[in-house]
Amino acid sequence: MAKEIVDFFRSIHPISDEALTFLLTHILPVSVKKGKFLRSPIDNTEMIYFVVKGLVRGFIKVDGQDITTWINAEGNMVGSIQNLGVDVETEEYIQALEDATLIAITRESLDEMYATFPEANIIGRKILERYYREADERSFLSRLPSAEKRYKRFAETRGTILSRVTLKYLASYLSMKVETLSRIRSKIAGK
Repeated sequence: MAKEIVDFFRSIHPISDEALTFLLTHILPVSVKKGKFLRSPIDNTEMIYFVVKGLVRGFIKVDGQDITTWINAEGNMVGSIQNLGVDVETEEYIQALEDATLIAITRESLDEMYATFPEANIIGRKILERYYREADERSFLSRLPSAEKRYKRFAETRGTILSRVTLKYLASYLSMKVETLSRIRSKIAGK
């Protein structure tokens, strides 16, 4: 299973054998069943996960309602975004939407890797650039004036996971009601 994260890092930037040895001795395999949480406000252990298999979402609760803030699948690093790089508590949850296989590394180990291996900083920066672009896309998506435009944009940019996300979570992510999403999907399928 470690091969996936090694290949991921190598696809971003060359990494020394010493850095790989450090990485491989500080990662943990994690298997999570659909619906289970990787993180909640109660468990504030700062872990970063690489998704080997499965679908994972981040969400917050507002007035008792879940609001999905991101959704990622295989080949992505995931973790709490709200407190990334700062020592503050967050209200973010991370939940498996499918049975998931992940590789975990503590934030402390990641910080040590950054301090010890210069290439880790380059890889980290390039990953953050990627996720900054994805955050920008989420921001753009949320500003589209109609539910149908938001759905079409998501289908255009994230079509590979579209059929894997349940209506409930997709509707939450796209800021619409499940009934609205169902109507839009039916309308588009009928064309």
